[in-house]
Formats: sequence, structure tokens, C-alpha cells
Amino acid sequence: MVKINMDTIILDPNPVLRAQCESVKLPLSDEDKSTLLDMLQYVRDSRDEELAEKYNLQPANGIAAPQIGVAKQMTAIVVDLVNKDGQDITVEFALVNPKIVSHTVKQAALGYGEGCLSVREVHEGLVPRAQRIKVQAYDLIQDKEVTIIAKDLLAIVLQHEIDHLHGILFYDHINKVDPWGHDNSLKIIE
Repeated sequence: MVKINMDTIILDPNPVLRAQCESVKLPLSDEDKSTLLDMLQYVRDSRDEELAEKYNLQPANGIAAPQIGVAKQMTAIVVDLVNKDGQDITVEFALVNPKIVSHTVKQAALGYGEGCLSVREVHEGLVPRAQRIKVQAYDLIQDKEVTIIAKDLLAIVLQHEIDHLHGILFYDHINKVDPWGHDNSLKIIE
């Protein structure tokens, strides 16, 4: 496996980023397991300033298989959250065949917009997504089928990564006429 870094990440407009990814057979093959663990390691390492600089990594909350040229439904996510007791926690997933099985009508967006390892061009604007979602997937870290109930930042990251598996990029969701425009029903997350 090629070391994943900013020199090896697939860039828009490469057609692999617009492909519908194939679902992955379980149990995972050694090759798929290795690929997914490499993706997870990239995201973990990218969040450490020294490692990011040393290995040419761009900080990320997630990476999807098409971003490394693999058209399979796999994504790795690492997100810092605050739990209900007000403590900082880090959640990690290495997901295979993730599906959004339900979502709220209420939408949320990151106040500063979204970015992507595969999109070097700046696309400013709000990216409205469901504020709460329920995702079903196989998680390699837990080695089992999981149901993830996510809201706000985690929900946004999951939707961003799952979009990758269906050939959708974040800027597809930005309002072309009024990129920063929104009504009061949209929850803005800073």
C-alpha cells in the first residue's frame, strides 16, 4: 500500500471521486482491512501537528476510500466532541458499507463551510446537511455491525464521508446563487 499523504490523495476533478463505490464483502479481506487501517492512521496522524508536517498530511476529520483511488464503500473518521457531561472525547470509526437509515428534517451547517482533502480549489459557502442522522455500518475498530446516532459535527462529518462513496462532493450542496445565505431554521455550528 502506498503511504497516504498529500502527494498521493486523489484530487478533484479525477473521475474516481464521482464514481458510485461498490459495497465491500464481509468478512473483510486482508487487503481491505489493511487499506482501511491505513486510512484511519492517516486521519489520526493528520491531527498531530508534528506528524502532519513530517509526513505531508493535511489535517482531516475523515477520509473515504475513493480519495486514495479505491472505489469501495469504506471511510475512516476521527472527531473530537464534547460528551453530555461536558468532557472532551474523541470518537473513531473505520466504517464499511455505511448507510444513512434515517435523518431529521432540521438541517445544520458549519459556519465556516467545509473543506476536503481532495478539493484544493476554495468553495466558500454553507453546506446544509441533516442535523441528526442514524447510520448503520460495519465498524472495523469494534469488529461488528454498528448503529451510530450522530448529531451536529459528527453527523456532518459522516454525511461528508458517505457522500464520497456516492460520488458527491461537499460543494455540490452549496447554494450557487447565495453561498452563505440561509434561513433561521438552519443550525450554524462554529
